[in-house]
Order: sequence, then structure tokens, then C-alpha cells
Amino acid sequence: MPDYYAPTQDMQFVIDELAGLDSISSLPGFEDATPDLVEAVLEQAGVLAGEVFSPLNQPGDEQGTRIEDGIVISPAGYAEAYQQFVENGWQGIGKSAAIDGQGLPFLVHSAVAEMWYSSNMALALCPLLTSGAIEAIEMHAPAELQQLYLPRMISGEWSGTMNLTEPQAGTDLAAIKTRAERDGDRYRIRGQKIYITWGEHEMSDNIVHLVLARLPDAPAGVKGISLFLVPKYLANADGSRGERNDLKVVSVESKMGIHSSPTCVMSYGDNDGAIGYLVGEEHNGLACMFTMMNNARLEVGMQGVAISERAYQQAVWFARERVQGVARGHSDRSTIIHHPDVRRMLMQIRAITQAGRALAYYASAQTDLAHHAGSEQDRASHQRRVDLVIPIVKGWCTEMAQEATYLGVQVHGGMGFVEETGAAQHMRDARILTIYEGTTGIQALDLMGRKMLRDKGQAMGELIEEMRALQPRLEAAGGDIAVIAERFEAALAVLQDATGWYLENVAEDPDLGSAVGVDYMMLAGNVACAWLMGQAALAAQKHIDNGNSDLFYPHKIKTARFFAEHILPRSEGQLLMVKSGSASVMGIDPDVF
Repeated sequence: MPDYYAPTQDMQFVIDELAGLDSISSLPGFEDATPDLVEAVLEQAGVLAGEVFSPLNQPGDEQGTRIEDGIVISPAGYAEAYQQFVENGWQGIGKSAAIDGQGLPFLVHSAVAEMWYSSNMALALCPLLTSGAIEAIEMHAPAELQQLYLPRMISGEWSGTMNLTEPQAGTDLAAIKTRAERDGDRYRIRGQKIYITWGEHEMSDNIVHLVLARLPDAPAGVKGISLFLVPKYLANADGSRGERNDLKVVSVESKMGIHSSPTCVMSYGDNDGAIGYLVGEEHNGLACMFTMMNNARLEVGMQGVAISERAYQQAVWFARERVQGVARGHSDRSTIIHHPDVRRMLMQIRAITQAGRALAYYASAQTDLAHHAGSEQDRASHQRRVDLVIPIVKGWCTEMAQEATYLGVQVHGGMGFVEETGAAQHMRDARILTIYEGTTGIQALDLMGRKMLRDKGQAMGELIEEMRALQPRLEAAGGDIAVIAERFEAALAVLQDATGWYLENVAEDPDLGSAVGVDYMMLAGNVACAWLMGQAALAAQKHIDNGNSDLFYPHKIKTARFFAEHILPRSEGQLLMVKSGSASVMGIDPDVF
């Protein structure tokens, strides 16, 4: 298996040219986030990813995790790698300096996180959950809890988790049965949670669980759920680790992928009840948890980009080494990278990855602007954009990661089916991405319902108008970019047509959003990615016109053209699927299946 290397040039390009680092660094508190500093941060993150995380990826997949005497044993080297991560201060990179973070934009955090996920996604899941827990505690927990827990979580000394799912309650959180009983100024938690990523381990000194539970007087449904901070070890008044709480790991799941990330069944309160502390208000826990969940959904979209990048690097390496057949123009057997069909597959993975990176980084930059823009009106505008694009980032990037990793295996041919090469691991690891933190269907429901219907398409209309402004610039550029312009104009018209048709017909068809939502979401993702890839092509052309001879720039334009010609045309078929409505989807009675 080849070593992972960080594609820092493309990362820096997207940060500067598409995500707008200059605008982000002008926001209060981000003045130090200069291109030179960001470049240095990416370089150091790449060293840790390539030299520390990556070498553990395949051995960790082979070893997996196990329970011994109630303790989850991680693969060899994981604890040391995590400690190096903590010592270098990486956990706090995207957190405010006011809470002891590094004070860098979330945009920079996203680029760094991509490297963690590419190099070792299973290991990187641990700090991902911690990052989301930090945000939920910072925004919703009382000051005394923040003072006790945030410093050690931001340092990485203590890790965090989110506990939603139960055996009888997956997406349907209204069905949770975990109970909470008041005990003075704290609560006693009793119940079982499943699918808890890094729910138990010994890499950090403590684990801070955020747990959804019901109080005895809670109203029915999701409006009766509260959120509690339930630590593995209670915190003493000085913030040091105290006595063990009444919680334990019951088992770890045997999974298709991410073998070295323990997915735990957790039991709370088998004896006196696990001590927990209220986060937010009673009966309003789901709103608090969504703070963490939205963070996680954007991060999981970033994982889709990251695993696609890893599959791409693996496939390119193999295609350059594997000798098979005689390519056109060669007199002897040649490496398979010279065969057109292999080149097609490599270009497809490359275009998917670069487009997804642009979309995810763009969403991260919008998050920074939503929190830090100068006026309330600007913050609200950027927040509308964040709310709109998060389900698209999560859904599109993770679905396309299935395609990228599948093609990665296909490039390897028979050797892709052999675990030794590592290509199969990427495909297995990617499979969870469309499921956890809300399935693709859940993302589509979020987009079609809470986002599109809530504002009658205002946010999507704003995005379409902004995208339309790019069209004349693309047309004027000529060459490869003029080809992009033609395809983009057609696809943008398709998106506007699909949007209008849905809004006009959804009232008469209550199943419409759920039946065609995934098709619409993928259509929106295709067009948004083409918009960003078009911007990338223009930026690259500007560098060429200014005399820069780096091959990165013409290759960026070629990749954008490939996306426009080979991926974007799917939009026309997706429009037909959207307009087919729900009739054929719901046409067969459930008893007949």
C-alpha cells in the first residue's frame, strides 16, 4: 500500500480562491489566518497525517478492537498517535481562543480534518466527536460545566461522544427510552445506547458523553427529550478526574469497515444511576444535540472527500505500477495508466474529489461567516446558506465517495478484491458515511422539508441567482472554460426547473419530498459543484495569464471540464426522476414486496 500524502496545493488553492480566505481572515479574531500561516499549518498537519496516522491505517483495520475486562483495547500504536495529536494542540485548531482554542477559522480546521480522515478515518473519528461535543457544550451548557470540561476537551486530554440511538430507536428519536431522574442539581441516567463511536477507550483520560434521555414528566415525542453531560469519570471541583461514573461498555460491534474505531453498546445506570448534568433546558435536548449533529454532518461530508482522495492516490499509484496489455502508441506492454478506460476512472475519482473538496470547504467558510460576519443581516444570510448546503455536502460527498472508492477497486482489477492492496478497505470504510449522522434519505428530507419548504425556496433561489452570475464570465473565457459554460448553463436551468416544479407540486403529493428528495439533492450537489469548479477554472486561468507555468493550473481546468462533461450531465436525468413524482415509488402495496 502506498503512503498517503496530503494534496496541500489543491487544498490551499480551494481555501484561497473558492472559500475566500481573504474574506475570512478579515473577520474579527481571524486576522492571523494569513495564507502563509495556513500553508504552514497544512504542511505540519500533512506530516502528522502521512507519518503518524497513515502507517497505522491498514494494520489497525486488520487488528480491530476488542474488550478485555471491560476495557476497549485499541490497535497497536493508536494511543501513541493520539497522544502526539494532543501534544501538538490539533484538537483546538478550529475553536475560539476565548475557550483556549487555537482561534483559527473552521475553514482551516476542515482542511486539516480532511488529512486526518484520509490518512486514518477510524482513528480520526475520535477527535471528530470531541469537536462536536465541544461546540454543543460551549453553546448550551451552563458556565460551570463549561469551565470544568471545555479546557480538557479542547486540549484533547478528554474526548467526547454523542449518544442518540437505542435498539428500538434509530432515526426515530421520539422512541428513546433512556430515563433521567432529578437528584438535586444533577440527574441519574439509566438506559442503553448503541452505535456510540469511540464510546469507550483508554486513549484519553476521560470520556464526556452527551446523552439524550427523558425525564418522568416529559411530554411525548421529540419535544420531551433532554440532553445530559455524562462523564466516564466525574470531574472534581478543580477540574481533575474524580470517581468512576455508573456507566460501562457492553460490547463493540463487528462491522463492515472502520474496524479500528470501536462502535460501542453503552449501558448507563446499572447500579445507582449514572450521574449527568443538564445541557440546555429540560425537554429541549434535541435542539441542543442538533448543534453537535450539524457539525458532525459537515464533518462526515468532509470524510467523503477524504476517503475519495485516499482512493484516488491508491488507484493512481497502482495504475502507474501495473503492467497490462499494449496501449495505443506503445510497442511493448505498458502500465495501465495509458489505457483510456483507466484514465476515465482516474479522472472520475479526481473530479469527484476536487469538486467535493470545493463544496465542503465552501460550506465551512460560510459557517465562519455565519458566526463572525460584521452585521446581523450578513450573519443571517450566511446562516441560510449554511443551513441549505449542509445536507447537500453530507449527502452528495458521501454518496459520491461510494462511486470513488468503487472505481478505486475497479482500477486495481482483481487485486482490488484482495485486502493486501488496501483498496478494498477504503470502499468498506466509505460505506458507513451515507448512514451515520443521518442517512442520505434523512439529508434529503432535511433539504426538501425543513430547508426548502420552510422558506418557500428562498435560500435555494438566492443560491441559484448567485450561481447564474458566473455564467457570463465562463462564456467570455473561451477554450475549455467555454465548454464548461455551456454545460453549466444547461444544468443550472435544470436545477431551477426542478426547484420550481417541486415547490408547485409538493402540496398535492405528501410523499413527494421523500420519494424524489435524494434525486433532487444529488442534482443540487452536481450543479453547486460545477459552479465551484467553474470558479476554480477561472482562477486557474488567471494564474496562467499572469505567467505562472505550474502544471497544476491547466490540469485544474482540464479536471473542471471533465466534471462538466462527464458528471454534470447526470442532472438532466435527475430532473426526469424528480418530475416522475411519487406514483411509481409508492405504486406497489407493502404486502406485495
